[in-house]
Amino acid sequence: MYLHINKPYGTLLHVSSYQPPEFFEAVFFDMDGLFVDSEPVWLESEAEVTAPFGYAWKDEDQVACLGGPLSRVGEYMFEKCNHVESPAFFTNTLIEIQTAKLRGKTPLMPGASELLHQLQSQNIATGLVSASPRNIVNAVLDNLGGNPFPFSISSDDVTNTKPHPDAYYLAAKKAGAEISRCLVFEDSLTGVSAAKSSGAWVIAVPHLVFVPQEPRVRCIKSLTQISLNKLQALFKDFTTTI
Repeated sequence: MYLHINKPYGTLLHVSSYQPPEFFEAVFFDMDGLFVDSEPVWLESEAEVTAPFGYAWKDEDQVACLGGPLSRVGEYMFEKCNHVESPAFFTNTLIEIQTAKLRGKTPLMPGASELLHQLQSQNIATGLVSASPRNIVNAVLDNLGGNPFPFSISSDDVTNTKPHPDAYYLAAKKAGAEISRCLVFEDSLTGVSAAKSSGAWVIAVPHLVFVPQEPRVRCIKSLTQISLNKLQALFKDFTTTI
């Protein structure tokens, strides 16, 4: 675009035309229960930790601890097991058991790999953002045959993990993006709270909890409902039917 200076046919000044964005600047994925089907493995590990202390871990216990942080899970186990060991003992034991299990089996959630490949084929920035510690994140990535993401963020990489927004602020910084122009996929109330607090757009895929829909939060049943074309439509109008 050009603007005339001083007179109708005078010197032309080039002015760069504003090109509105056509897609989210980056898309971030939670790990447990969202990108990988690890919640059944967490249930096994949690039961193994508490069983020696006479507590039978139940589905409702898993729901209460869904999304972490693991320090809170350790506190929860500490209470359920009558204070026989410290909260740190339960947290560290759970991490050790879960890390070993995830190195052996970390199936992907339906549609996760396909969606990631669609995004990356269009050079869209992506990242894995987890509330799990680095050794668990690395166990998952190693079992997937290497890191399919340009970067991953664990609870060890931030001062305050989910439900605080710090991990998503860091993800946006690593992606060179503005967090308010990013999209986050989450499955837990803790994760959704973190993503919302960061200012990102959120698509929740809950399977054990209820996540209410809001202007910047949509809910789906499976990542198989999402494609690149659907995300392009949602970018233009986040109320678009999924």
